[in-house]
Amino acid sequence: MSFKDLPLGARPREKLIARGPAALDDAELLALLLRTGIAGKNVLQLAQELLDRFGGLSGLLNASLDELAQVKGLGGSAKRAEVAAVLELARRALAERLRERTMFESPEAVKNYLRLSIGSKAHEVFAVLFLDSQHRMIAMEELFRGTLSQASVYPREVVMRALQLHAAAVVLAHNHPSGCAEPSRADEALTQALRAALALIDVRVLDHVIVAREVALSMAERGLM
Repeated sequence: MSFKDLPLGARPREKLIARGPAALDDAELLALLLRTGIAGKNVLQLAQELLDRFGGLSGLLNASLDELAQVKGLGGSAKRAEVAAVLELARRALAERLRERTMFESPEAVKNYLRLSIGSKAHEVFAVLFLDSQHRMIAMEELFRGTLSQASVYPREVVMRALQLHAAAVVLAHNHPSGCAEPSRADEALTQALRAALALIDVRVLDHVIVAREVALSMAERGLM
């Protein structure tokens, strides 16, 4: 079923024009992108099914083209490409904001960027946001994968990359695939080890953000640094 077959009051396009994009929920916004449903399922139902399958927008942002291809209704390469392009634009828009502004002006943007980048990954990832002297983002890189511990995250490699990028500060980040963003004792110990290593080259660790699918927790805000 397409938009023209929906009741006028239920059409996302008309609702957006009348009330603005903020008035639409996630499924309605996604339905605008999908445009048409499939046999037995209107476009709003297809959009909601897609969100449910990937655990919301954050999970959808991390979906690969192969994963999208497995969803009935997204079999066409053109529609998959459109969805993937919009999702990539969302990531890049957040990254651009962090490159242009000091992170202290947009701490929530930092959390959102990290949540959308690594929050839905099924495996643990340790990432670093490398910042310039104005605390604007130079790059975000995933440096380690797998089961993370102080033994598997090598401070020497983080130090070397900070030197290569001429970073003045960093924000550390890793995800908890379990969905719980509470920092562990091991997380605190790892943070202190990296702070000590980076201090030797005069690079500050501003924060360590623990990321889950739906939430991101700042250790600095918790007073753990």
